[in-house]
Amino acid sequence: MQSLALGPFAISLDHLLILVALLIALFAGWLSSRRSGHNPEAALFTILLVGLLAARLGFVLRFYEEYRRDPLGIIDIRDGGFWWVSGLVGAALAGLWYLWRRPAMRRSLGVALLSGGITWGATAIPLAQIQAAQESLPDITLTSLEGNPVNLQAYEGKPIVLNIWATWCPPCVREMPVLAQAQSEHPEIHFLFANLGEDSVSVEAFLMELGVELDNVLLDQQNAIGQHYGSRALPTTLFIDADGQLRDSHLGELSRASLADKLARIRAD
Repeated sequence: MQSLALGPFAISLDHLLILVALLIALFAGWLSSRRSGHNPEAALFTILLVGLLAARLGFVLRFYEEYRRDPLGIIDIRDGGFWWVSGLVGAALAGLWYLWRRPAMRRSLGVALLSGGITWGATAIPLAQIQAAQESLPDITLTSLEGNPVNLQAYEGKPIVLNIWATWCPPCVREMPVLAQAQSEHPEIHFLFANLGEDSVSVEAFLMELGVELDNVLLDQQNAIGQHYGSRALPTTLFIDADGQLRDSHLGELSRASLADKLARIRAD
């Protein structure tokens, strides 16, 4: 499963697990502080904020050339551009500062951080192993714009970027030029654009109006891909290596920097 739909909203499973770990940490910290009266709630939120800022800063520095062309993109965190290494370092330094400067809070904060860390590790790591073992290119046949049947397994042998989109989805429309440019720059990668539930006439008219040229546009009338991968939101982009194994996924709009980050993973494989 890649995402979870909550009414009109959707959240990626990775982000959901972080939220659950935070809630567990808050609860554990509250329980541990009932005697001392030193609730670590504010400290936990500060540590989280510092970690997020450090993760964003690290990501921006890694892909400085991409953000140099679009400086406003630095503050647009909808692209999901965070580097976990710098984020972890930032959060750890903030946590150590609190433990050093607030000795009365050490016990409750330590219990909270340990509880949250164990919760995240006990859920995220097994989930990543399950997803890595999942067959990424199932025996699913879609339809090309010309009306021909196309089986996904025909694209094995090269890395694949599989974008699930629709014409009525605003973030899908905004990221389409980014994906179109990447398709032209990376012929060593198959870019597949699986339209969800629309007909060829509507899709062709949309692409012509948008002014983008795409190869491998497929029609997924029954949401077969979404059901197989557990995708509940648009746009969702799946990154698959040359052996057909799912290596990463992205829920929401892709920027040039976030796409470059994901492509590096499947190209390295």
